[in-house]
Amino acid sequence: MNSAWREGNQVQLLINGEGFYPAVFDSIRQAKQQVLLETFIIFDDDVGKQLRDALIQAANNGAQVEIMVDGYGTAELGSDYIAGLTDAGINVHMYDPRPRVMGYRTNIFRRLHRKIVVVDGKEAYVGGINFGNDHLAAYGPKTKQDYAVRVVGPGVSDIHQASLDLFNLVPGAAQRMAPIPASEQPHAGDAAIQIAIRDNDQHKRDIEQQYIDVIRGASQRLSIANAYFYPGYHLLRELRRAARRGVKVTLILQGEPDMPWVRALGQLLYGYLIKDGVVIHEYCRRPLHGKVALVDDDWASVGSSNLDPLSLSLNLEANVNIRDRQFTQDLYQHLTTLAADQCQEITQETVLRGYWWRAPLAFIGYHFTRHFPAMTGLLPAHTPRLKPASQSGLQSEQTLEQAQSADTPLSTLSLDEESRR
Repeated sequence: MNSAWREGNQVQLLINGEGFYPAVFDSIRQAKQQVLLETFIIFDDDVGKQLRDALIQAANNGAQVEIMVDGYGTAELGSDYIAGLTDAGINVHMYDPRPRVMGYRTNIFRRLHRKIVVVDGKEAYVGGINFGNDHLAAYGPKTKQDYAVRVVGPGVSDIHQASLDLFNLVPGAAQRMAPIPASEQPHAGDAAIQIAIRDNDQHKRDIEQQYIDVIRGASQRLSIANAYFYPGYHLLRELRRAARRGVKVTLILQGEPDMPWVRALGQLLYGYLIKDGVVIHEYCRRPLHGKVALVDDDWASVGSSNLDPLSLSLNLEANVNIRDRQFTQDLYQHLTTLAADQCQEITQETVLRGYWWRAPLAFIGYHFTRHFPAMTGLLPAHTPRLKPASQSGLQSEQTLEQAQSADTPLSTLSLDEESRR
């Protein structure tokens, strides 16, 4: 879903759990009609418990509460946590649950990676922040640096519809609240927004193509802070072309990664970019989990999509694109301060160390990973499904035989384009 631009919105940047959790929990607690929540991860920790309590409060207010979690990211959520939600009348759905094989999760690819919360059809949150203590500074050195936005105004209608498009694939969806038309949403600010969705049906390349289009149109500056940076040929080429025509291109990437091998892959691309004038900073304070970008003075993007094969070719993702000079300026100042105070700039001299042995590895590895998404189409996880969670635990912890004998109906549903033919 590549929606139209909607004028008249208020958009607030929320940085890390300290900015995101108080705002979203307060909104959920005040819900009177409906809460739709999609996320990759919910942990049963202090943050997860605050989320559960807020959702139960919304249900007690009379709101319909629907939750969608990913079968890989939230596979460990316990039965007591789920029971607390379902006992309050909250529906918990799992995206693509899979049985374990020798104790290992098998639903590695095509994940529900987007993070969306819509409250009463009038307020929406979109970003990259999951629900767990690891997004709070008190967690320690492995606290994630991340971002989300709160949106109020006509653009909420499109975010609401995008979320309903997924929830409506679950049986019984006809009872769910329809989006308030954008024309009936009150004017809330000066920002124009656009919701961009990546799925495995009609919008497989929407987010990647949007990045390519805005990079091509950049004239002054371009800043990207992205956790997992390993994009395709076209996006890399446009970054180099932008730098060569005089655009100030700055990348902020992981320097203290939660997955070191991902950083190692990204570093193989540094020389290719730096030689054309792209400036690369590695964020070294803690793991970078953000996915934000800005172009010139009036375009920014905040969401869940990394710039790697999983996000650009396999996962369900959601970004909010924003046209607002003040928002873009505030984000630019934040990223500039981040780069100056908490990052290390990568120089050409650093890149050339060991280049003689890394260059062949970079060539082979990059070309292999670019074909990786197509290869995953041969795996069983190619056809994702939706299932309700039960009080006995998430369905991914059961075998399919156990799940089929449970009282809770499975409502198995394919979301893949090939299965619709």
